[in-house]
Amino acid sequence: MEITLNRHIEITPGVRSGKPRIAGTRITVADVAIMYLRMGQSLEEIAGKYQLSLAAIYAAIAFYYDHRQDIDRRTAEAEAFAEAERLKHPSLLQEKLNSMRDYA
Repeated sequence: MEITLNRHIEITPGVRSGKPRIAGTRITVADVAIMYLRMGQSLEEIAGKYQLSLAAIYAAIAFYYDHRQDIDRRTAEAEAFAEAERLKHPSLLQEKLNSMRDYA
């Protein structure tokens, strides 16, 4: 099984921060897991949407389950960082929309 996963999943330092991704793409294993597990998209939908083989998508999910703890930790860290940055640097557009609502 490892040979099959190696054909579909690659890790390259400097590409998507070295996260495991579908070979030849910038779509990470975490991206596939989020679309499937959080967003409820089927594996077939994901494959079709990004013009990927179903084997590559299944390999991504298999890799995710083999490395779930590490991938979930990295995803949580990235989401926490993004949220902290959002709070430090609020959207000027959102501020303007909020002020417009205050006047309505």
